[in-house]
Amino acid sequence: MQLDLNVLVVLDALLEERSVMGAAERLHLSSPAISRTLGRIRKLTGDDILVRAGHSMIPTPYATAIQEDVHRLVRQAHDVLLPSRTLDLSTLDRVFTIQCHEALATSLSPALLSRVQEQAPGVQLRILAENSVDTDDLRRGRVDLELGQDRPDLPEFRSQALGQDALVVAMRPGHPRADDLGLASYASQPHVVVSRRGRLTAPIDDLLAAEGLQRRVVAAVATLTMALHIASRSDTLVTSTAFISRPLIDAFNLITRPLPVEFPPVPINCNWHQRYDTDAAHVWLRDQARATLAEISQS
Repeated sequence: MQLDLNVLVVLDALLEERSVMGAAERLHLSSPAISRTLGRIRKLTGDDILVRAGHSMIPTPYATAIQEDVHRLVRQAHDVLLPSRTLDLSTLDRVFTIQCHEALATSLSPALLSRVQEQAPGVQLRILAENSVDTDDLRRGRVDLELGQDRPDLPEFRSQALGQDALVVAMRPGHPRADDLGLASYASQPHVVVSRRGRLTAPIDDLLAAEGLQRRVVAAVATLTMALHIASRSDTLVTSTAFISRPLIDAFNLITRPLPVEFPPVPINCNWHQRYDTDAAHVWLRDQARATLAEISQS
C-alpha cells in the first residue's frame, strides 16, 4: 500500500475542524482539494469519517476513536521532518568524545571543561589521546571531534581552522646554547622528536636539508611529556608549539627560544563527520572548542 503522509495531515485537520471548508482554510488549500482527499480517506478506511448532521458535520465512531492517534502521528512526523534547532543547554544530557594530542589536551581541557560545565552541566567529556595508527573512529561515531594539525581528505568529513601556533625550541635552563642558538648550532645539538608513529624526522628537517644541514636526532618518543622530561635532564632540544605546549613546558621548568629559521606556524583544525553538520549540540561543542582555543592563545 502506497501511503501519502498528506492524507494524515488532511485527516487531522478534518477531525479538528469538522468541516471541509475549515480544513481547507487551515491548510491553505482549496475546498475541492480537501473533498477529493476525504474521498480517498473514505476509500482507504472503508469509513465515512465525517457525515452531515444538519448544517454541520460530525465524526463517525471510528473517526472519533482514531482522532488522537492521527494527531499524534502528524505531530511525530512533523518533529521528524522538521526537527527543532533550539538547544536547551540546561537540560542537555550527552557525552562528547574529543580526540587530540596530549599537549593540546593539556592546554585545552581546563578552560573547555569550565565552559561546558558552566553552560551545560549535564554534558560529559571524554578526551582521548591520539592513536599511533589511523582509525575510522570519526566515521563510526566513536569520536565526535578530532583536534589537531591534520585535515581529512574525504568529502564525508568536515574541517574548520581554529587557529595556528608558532614553533619554539624548548631546553633546560643553563643549556650551553641557550644564548647562542643559530641555525647551525640548532642542527648540531641532540634532538628528541615527538612522533606517535616513531618517525625520526619532521618537516623542519627538509628545510634544514635545503640549507645543507642535518639535525642530530637521538630519539623519537610518543608524547611531548616524555620528550620534555628528557630535555629537563639533558642537553637535548625539543621543538614544539609555543602556547599549546606552554603548560607542559612550564611544568618541567624549561625555557624556550625562537626557532632559528623561518617556518610556517602549525595549524590547529577541528574535524568532524558530516552527520553532525546540523546537530545543534554538536555545533555548540565546536563553538566552545573554537572559543576556548582563542582564550588560551591570548593568555
